[in-house]
Amino acid sequence: MNRTTVETSSFFIALALVSGAFVWILLPFYGAVLWSMILAVLFRPVYLWLLEKTGNRPNLAAALTLLASVVIVIVPGAIVLESLIKESQRLYASTGAIEIDVASTIRNLWADLPDFAVRLLSWMGLTGPDQFHAMITDFIGQVAQSAADLAVRIGQSTVQLAISLGIMLYTLFFLFRDGPTLVGAIRRASPLSGAQTERIFAKLASAVRATIKGNVIIAILQGSLGGAIFWLLGIQAVVLWAALMSLLALLPVVGAAIVWVPFAIYLLLAGETAKGIILLLFGGLVISLVDNLLRPMLVGRDLRLPDFVVLITTLGGIALIGANGFVIGPMIAALFVAVWSSFAEEKAQDPDPSSRNRT
Repeated sequence: MNRTTVETSSFFIALALVSGAFVWILLPFYGAVLWSMILAVLFRPVYLWLLEKTGNRPNLAAALTLLASVVIVIVPGAIVLESLIKESQRLYASTGAIEIDVASTIRNLWADLPDFAVRLLSWMGLTGPDQFHAMITDFIGQVAQSAADLAVRIGQSTVQLAISLGIMLYTLFFLFRDGPTLVGAIRRASPLSGAQTERIFAKLASAVRATIKGNVIIAILQGSLGGAIFWLLGIQAVVLWAALMSLLALLPVVGAAIVWVPFAIYLLLAGETAKGIILLLFGGLVISLVDNLLRPMLVGRDLRLPDFVVLITTLGGIALIGANGFVIGPMIAALFVAVWSSFAEEKAQDPDPSSRNRT
């Protein structure tokens, strides 16, 4: 092995070690850095517009864009979080989310069921009316308990949250102002060709926009619609159930229906037939159709993933890294598909790269 090869290998080993150490240092605040990058991509058009309006003054444009992101994203999020904590604590301290005595109603309906329906329910694990009532009550209790525990953890980590928020906003300002410079430096350092690097950066930005707009925004809209109908029907802890529907709406196929369908059944069995039918119709015709109607307009067709891929990567992201996995899982999947699509396109354009070296 000659001296040049040893020096090159040593350089790449040092590069890998230093890069790994840098990532390791950032791990305690990876969530803050991640969301600053996501917001930088989402609010980039706003920054460019403000940069033009302010006479090409990057510091002022970055500060105004940062203020806009705080007003549009962070302030409403903080208000919802505070309401969520209060409602979860009230729900956990109360006897239930719906102040209706359904036990006797369920027993009467169970007695009128035909034999085949009783056998079918028994096969599903529901051997009696009391078990069904207990299942619903346990579900509400578990959600309230989880939310209450989360509220306690949030209260105990207020200082950590404040530090993370400060790091996110500080980083976001410089990403707005110096984003093109940073991207240019990464392009120059990339071992890939200029065209490959450019294509991957474009796909990465598209993946972020597609994931946030196509999943998070639609999920928030579905949760808001679900919360609105819950409020109109007089169901308690509206913010809590709306937040839960928003989180579950990130999962394809079932999504927010995991919440509103049991409540509709609960209302029907409790004798609140009109409310149950209204919730079923609104959930089926409005909440469930939001995804199909808005996703093509918000995302387009470029980075749409199969439902099973979104489901698996979302659950995998949650299992590995917690709440941020709702976003990171589908983003990684979208980027995976984008990079391999770019590779396939390049290979299709030049199916035999070795031919370039032939004379």
